[in-house]
Amino acid sequence: MAAPMSWRSLLSCLKRPAVSGVLTRISDRLFRRKERSRGSSVFLLAPLLGEVRPLPALAQPRPPACPATSEGLLQRFHWVADQVPAFRVSGGQVHVLHSPDEFYQIMKANIKTAKRRVVMASLYLGTGPLEQELVDCLQEALKRSREERMAPDLKVSILLDYSRGSRGKKNSRSMLLPLLQRFPGQMRVSLYHTPDLRGVLKTLVPERFNETIGLQHIKVYVFDDNLIISGANLSDSYFTNRQDRYILLRDCAELADFFSELVGAVGDVSLQLQRDDTVQVKEGMVHPYKGDHSEFCTVASKRIMQVVDLARARQQLSASTTEETQRRQGPGDTLVFPLVQMKPLGIRLDEMVTKRLLTEAGDDSRVFLTSGYFNLTRAYMELVLGTRADYRILLASPEVNGFFGAKGVAGAIPAAYIHIARQFYSKVCRGGQQDRIRLHEYIRRDWTFHAKGLWYYFQGSERPCLTLIGSPNFGYRSVHRDLEAQLAIVTENQGLQAELQQEQERLYAMSTEVSPSTFEQPNRTVKLWVKLVTPLIKNFF
Repeated sequence: MAAPMSWRSLLSCLKRPAVSGVLTRISDRLFRRKERSRGSSVFLLAPLLGEVRPLPALAQPRPPACPATSEGLLQRFHWVADQVPAFRVSGGQVHVLHSPDEFYQIMKANIKTAKRRVVMASLYLGTGPLEQELVDCLQEALKRSREERMAPDLKVSILLDYSRGSRGKKNSRSMLLPLLQRFPGQMRVSLYHTPDLRGVLKTLVPERFNETIGLQHIKVYVFDDNLIISGANLSDSYFTNRQDRYILLRDCAELADFFSELVGAVGDVSLQLQRDDTVQVKEGMVHPYKGDHSEFCTVASKRIMQVVDLARARQQLSASTTEETQRRQGPGDTLVFPLVQMKPLGIRLDEMVTKRLLTEAGDDSRVFLTSGYFNLTRAYMELVLGTRADYRILLASPEVNGFFGAKGVAGAIPAAYIHIARQFYSKVCRGGQQDRIRLHEYIRRDWTFHAKGLWYYFQGSERPCLTLIGSPNFGYRSVHRDLEAQLAIVTENQGLQAELQQEQERLYAMSTEVSPSTFEQPNRTVKLWVKLVTPLIKNFF
């Protein structure tokens, strides 16, 4: 008879990747089966516990060589327009911002000069002095609009996440209530509540953890016809020492209209903040967590896709008259595609475009990809490992992770990301792909790292011709749980290409390349319990 297994031997066995993977798949199937049979809200957690199933093998077409002409390059990526609207602008209207302070100052300046609209979508609004200064700018703009009797009056619409915006006694809602009370006809505050947080789940999950079920994660800021797309929230660290990405598009009326309408549509299916700090559903809409789940998702999807479909219909109509298109859209050396991902509502536009972009990245291209929370979905991971493009992936070192030094369970999240990065790097090494896929860790004293997106270079070109920028992190939550939006910007404008190149190089210059010795450093030690639970909880964060 074999000797009984000791607890140390058991734990050692559970640490093995093969065993860990089996446990993950078993838990995934178990929860999914119970979810289908019972329909309980508790089992809405199930999709978070399991990994995304790998995609079937995809064909890998060889893209043609980079065309020399502007129209040729834009035509190469024009397949994106089969899925989403395509806005043609001049590259001179697009500007890369580099620092949190620049982002903050430009946002305040644009609020002060806005005459028709300010539309802001973010996860939350912080409660510190810098956030109060932003609120004061809004108040001054609204007051000026009323006193000068502009026609039409300035309208302010703010979209935040309900769970994050309602956390604590002093929160996003309390920051905005004075504006809502003073300017009720000009001010709208919408709080998106995921339909998946309901019933028993809403009762049991604590306040600080209910955000894991799903969020409003879009970060877009519209001021008349100017637009800032970013991954940055409206909070003091994002204005001072939290590195993100930000692109300003000036005088892009149609694009600003699109995002104003998109935020308005999400706002319509959200809870409306009232002057007494209560919330109400807009008349004719379904309650997100008290109403029928399927009905809410259907109504919400229809309302939001109306914006996308209407924009595409307008463009198809205007495209029938070439002279009118050129007159309205200008020189047009740049195409801007808005990508929306809201899988809880059945909207997967960003996912479809990103997958094809990664699929078609051949050996004539280089991709610089960055994520503040490196936790690729299995589908994206398979594409990175399976295609021929060169990849340089920038992720946060433990010290610049937003959860570094946090109390309680959250304090272990940086270690979980170390474990995930090490597992991915091991796959790269086992496949002998260290020269093609390289990892870099962002390191900057007293800063945190939140940048996300990618830059796409053709081999032999010193400058990128495409970038993705916005709120998605390329992880499970971005694809499956949250509301996300980003821009795919394709440009032949050499000035804009140079700005994007400088942005990419500046971020990567503050990093060190990962090697096998990286994970042997003392600050890369991951406790056994973190390794054991990471496969089960990795899709929560």
